[in-house]
Order: sequence, then C-alpha cells, then structure tokens
Amino acid sequence: MIAVGLETLRRQALLFAVFVLLVAVGAPIQAQIAAQSQVIIPTSSLPRTADFSVRAHSNFWICQSTTGSTAIVGETPSKIRQVYGLPPLGGSGTIAIVCAYHYPTALADFNVFSKQFGLPRETSKDPMAVKNKVLQVVYARGTQPAVDAGWSMEACLDIQWAHAMAPNAKIVLVESASNTYVDLFQAVDVANAQSNVKQVSLSWGGGEFSGETVWDSHMKKAGVVYVAGSGDVGGNTIYPSVSQYVVSVGGTAINRNAKGVFTKETGWINGGGGPSLFVPIPSYQSSAKTVKAKCGAYRGTPDISFNADLATGCAIYDSTPYSGLSGWIVVGGTSLSAPALAGILNLSHSFNGFKPKSTNDQLTTIYKNLGKAQYFRDIVTGTAGTYSCTTGWDFITGVGSPLGTQGK
Repeated sequence: MIAVGLETLRRQALLFAVFVLLVAVGAPIQAQIAAQSQVIIPTSSLPRTADFSVRAHSNFWICQSTTGSTAIVGETPSKIRQVYGLPPLGGSGTIAIVCAYHYPTALADFNVFSKQFGLPRETSKDPMAVKNKVLQVVYARGTQPAVDAGWSMEACLDIQWAHAMAPNAKIVLVESASNTYVDLFQAVDVANAQSNVKQVSLSWGGGEFSGETVWDSHMKKAGVVYVAGSGDVGGNTIYPSVSQYVVSVGGTAINRNAKGVFTKETGWINGGGGPSLFVPIPSYQSSAKTVKAKCGAYRGTPDISFNADLATGCAIYDSTPYSGLSGWIVVGGTSLSAPALAGILNLSHSFNGFKPKSTNDQLTTIYKNLGKAQYFRDIVTGTAGTYSCTTGWDFITGVGSPLGTQGK
C-alpha cells in the first residue's frame, strides 16, 4: 500500500510540474503566435496554476477572423461531410452540450450558421423554451450565469458543429455557473436529465490529478454516450478525456491539393493523447492486443479523431465579440473535434440502428471494429509530442477518423 501511495504521489508531482510549465509558457506562446499570424489562443483555453484540479479550460484556438466582412473561410459542413463520407441529413434524439458561463447570442448565431449552410433552424424566439425542436438553452443552476466571451465562443462552436454533423437531432446547451469542476459536473447532471438525451459533449478539461475519477459518477447514465476532447498539447493527457466512461477525441489535419480536393488526413501536431497517469486500462482497450501492448497498464487516449488542425479549421458564426473579433471565424482544436464526433455518433446511430447501453458499449463497438477500413480511416503519418502516428491504434488519432455511418 505504501508503494502504491508513493507512486501516486510521484505521478501527481510530475503532472503538476508539467501543468505549471504549460502555464508558464502559455502566454509567451500566445503572444508569439499572434504576432506571426492570425492565430489566437483564447484566455479560456489557457491553464492557470490556481486552476489545477479545480477548474477546467476550453480546448480551441481562433485561426482566422473576417470581422466586418461577410466572407466565409475554413471548412464548412458540406466539405466535412465529404471528407468523412456522411449524408447531409440525419440524427435523432438530443445531443447535450455542457459549457461554462452564458452565451448571450446563442440562438441568433445558431440560426445564422444554420441558414448559411442549409441546416434546420430554430423557429422559436425563446432559446429556453422546452418545446424547442432544434436548439434549447438551459441554465444548470436555474439562473443565468455570467458572460465570458471566450467560453461563449466555445459554446458557439460546440452547438453549431454538433448540429452540422447531426442536423435532425435537437441540441441542448447546458450552461454551468462557472468552469469549476463542481459547476461543470453539476451541469452534466442537468444534461443527463434532458429528454431523450443520446450524447453529452464535454469540450473542456484540465491536467490530470490524483482523485480525478471521483467525477466519473456523473458520466454513467444508461443509454448516454459521453464525448470529450483529448486536449491541445501534443503528447499530454487531460481529464475527463482519460476517463474510462468517455469517448476521447483526438485531432487530425485535413490535407487538400491545389484544387481543394481532399487527399489524406494526418495527425495534428498539437493533439493531446498518451497513457493516463492514474486510470487503469479498461476492458475495451485491454481486449485489443495491439492497443494493450502500447498502453500497458493505463488507459490510453484518444479513442478516435476528427479535424482539429488550425490550418484546416472550421467556420463558425459568433456575434458575441471576443477581443474585438465577431462574425464569421475559423476555429480549431479538440474542442471542435468533440462536439462534431458527438454529432457523427448520433448521426451514425440514426442510420445503423445501434443504441449503445453506455459509453463502455460504444467504445467496445469502436475497438471491436479497429482496423476495418470501411469504418475508420487509419491515419499513419503525423507526430504530437513524443508520439507518432502508426498503422493501427496510436496515441495521436486512436483508431483513426470515422468513415460513413456504420461500425460505430
């Protein structure tokens, strides 16, 4: 018992040291990137020392803004559907998005995005009406949270890209009072209680910490699949992505030729992933010999991946200004990957009839189909941190990216 305790403390100290390093270098990196390009790391996506084990951060970067212009750049729903072999319509039930703070222009922005890309719009003028069929907003603690523009953009990309992938599913945005784990997981409980909820998307997280699994109990509702981004620091793990009760989604880069035609997908250099420091390897991974050989005794992330690269980011519409930016914006990061994958799973289930009993059931199916080219695109090139993409499962893209509506 003493040995186990010392090992846990050693892991905790190591991870906190990494966390502090990320905090220290985050601001200079942000300033350097901003000076060289149009890329901005929102403050909501920067970890702080005081946040460790207490608060989560978002996982997205702003790649480009066309503020003051009607121009739309970046990947669009129709282009993404072509890359992943998805139909233009489909989806059922409810996808719940859990995000921190209040997004004041959620309904208006959602409808601008939807109109632009030919997606169903919410006809109600009240975003909180329970009878809404396309989009509903819920305050997790019953009162409107404070506004945080960085988290508003997180909510914006979450609801718009879950909707883009599963147009016929209802999207429910559950706004937590803050980005503390206490408030966020209270909001997960509220998400669990939504009518006919099928998927819950969690586009946030933080450095791993001893005792993190205490929050797992909030992600065990029968019939619900929980999805979380693997983080935006290459080769590093975050919670709740490492939870055995979550589908962890990593990042890829879409490659196109000079004519804009898709050619291949590669691993994203900033995609989070690796073996968890604390979570034991679950059965759905240990049963796959090639995965177990790479993960050893601990849960490996990610499980599956989606476009996240800043150079191939996706278009969103956000009229709540952030740092002077508003309107059509391009974003990247695994905060984009998670809700999009939640939408793809919802879409897939509406076509293939699969009704997973739990996230474990969903992941068992995914790993059962590992290596089947008709279901997943195996991504074999790219590096992130100390890891490299390989044939089969790896610590950057998991089983690969989704193809079509079957096998998942």
